[in-house]
Amino acid sequence: MIGMQKKKFALLSMVYWFLLSYMLAALLWWFIALEKQNRLIANIRLSELKKDDISYTLKVAVVESAAKRKTIQYIGEGLTFLGLIMFGAVFVFRATRRQIRLSHQQQNFMMAVTHELKTPIAITQLNLETLQKRQLDNETKQKLIRNTLQEANRLNTLCNNILFASQLDAGIYSKHLQEINFTDLIHGCIDEFRNRFPQRIIEEKINEGVYLHGEPLLLQMLANNLIDNALKYAPKDQPILVSISETESHIHFSVIDCGQGVPAAEKKHIFDKFYRIGNENTRKAKGTGLGLYLCRKIAQSHKANISVTDNTPQGSIFTVSFKRT
Repeated sequence: MIGMQKKKFALLSMVYWFLLSYMLAALLWWFIALEKQNRLIANIRLSELKKDDISYTLKVAVVESAAKRKTIQYIGEGLTFLGLIMFGAVFVFRATRRQIRLSHQQQNFMMAVTHELKTPIAITQLNLETLQKRQLDNETKQKLIRNTLQEANRLNTLCNNILFASQLDAGIYSKHLQEINFTDLIHGCIDEFRNRFPQRIIEEKINEGVYLHGEPLLLQMLANNLIDNALKYAPKDQPILVSISETESHIHFSVIDCGQGVPAAEKKHIFDKFYRIGNENTRKAKGTGLGLYLCRKIAQSHKANISVTDNTPQGSIFTVSFKRT
């Protein structure tokens, strides 16, 4: 499929460059043809003049001046058309590349969503069939139930991400802003992840009594996506750190991991819709490319800024900076 897309893009590129070259060549031919006609008309007019005429020199100057004005007119018109052609060519080229890139990302998204949907459904079905058909001890039953609930939570998170992304893109989500205890909200998110992933280490460095004016549901989704992203890409034996700090003008919420980090070339793309680092067929981490996109949209809806920087010695630091109101 990817090979076919590359061939298709190569064919479209060839057609594009051929048509652009043809238009430029036609424009050049048009200028040469008009200039030849201009010189021919000027020569005919000059040949009609009588050299013994006392105003011969003046008339020659008038003919030459008219021919020169025509040449300047053709150059001006040619440059105008050239500018319009180049502007249109750049616009079409960038729009086509953007559309092809979006199509590729959407295809990756559909592949990822299909996998993300099938996995929890298959695991849930297998666990329930095991509970139904086998006589298990209580500890094994609780483990299967716990795993089933985790997969159900994954499925619920995926559905919520898709739903909220659609609503935020369409501008139909109605925010209910209120004064919330941001510290308590983040503590609640951390506790939920500790219950879901008891084997993972989540450290916290959180200022108490931090309040924000915002939408609780969206801010909870923002925090959940950033924490989930850190757990997803950080080594399982390494902790992640969740922090809330304050300055006079801002409240900073950060999630810090010790994973592989984000390459410099990818930092400006990772918040794009459907974008994921690497190839969908080769990457191992689960995801759909919507989590960080949603984080950016939620941050923007709260007039906040989200950024990613490098952690030392390795890893990433995702920070959301809220302006104090």
